[in-house]
Amino acid sequence: MMADVAANYARVREQVVLAAQRSGRPPEAITIVCAAKTKGPELVRAALAAGATDIGENYVQEAQEKIALVPEPARWHLIGHLQRNKARAALRLFTLIQSLDSIALARELHRQAEKLGVVARALIEVNLGDEPSKSGIVVQRLDTLLAEAAALSCLRVEGLMTVPPLGPQAEAARPYFRTLARLREQYARFRTANIELRELSMGMTEDYAVAIEEGATIVRIGRAIFGER
Repeated sequence: MMADVAANYARVREQVVLAAQRSGRPPEAITIVCAAKTKGPELVRAALAAGATDIGENYVQEAQEKIALVPEPARWHLIGHLQRNKARAALRLFTLIQSLDSIALARELHRQAEKLGVVARALIEVNLGDEPSKSGIVVQRLDTLLAEAAALSCLRVEGLMTVPPLGPQAEAARPYFRTLARLREQYARFRTANIELRELSMGMTEDYAVAIEEGATIVRIGRAIFGER
């Protein structure tokens, strides 16, 4: 199983290189986050041994238990919804929180980061499909969230993230990825001391090559690296 993880990661890396070349960007501009939801620490360690540097988790508690069993250095990302009452714990565990989706959560991350003496690094999750079953802020409220975040000195907003509606094929996600890239350009005016929308986190196992072609700087890959859940 661990040998499979190494081979799988190598294949994903090859596809990332090809997609980056198609988009006219250097492969090192793309960060592969290995999405390890429900996967044991031994598989995470196998991914790190294969060259991975970034691990994604959906739940604070699962990550807390897993990180304690993975001594190897890694950057840990929260890629699932974050409840406000877990903001403090999340700041202790994660390098980057990719699921900032409300003004209330932004304020709580700032408050807890100030107490801890750190800066909360986050991406704003945008629900482009207006799907009630998914977290993420709707496009119409993005400007309000950015304006509020600009006043929170212990919060740093570094980009945007999205999970597009599930489609029959990878190409179905392209319009959503293109929209997120346009939003980053549109809101570049919000660049302040603590807001710079450099990152676009979009694309998973089914569609990460398309996402890279449309400008993704971070892709979140689970099944293609770790196998089926």
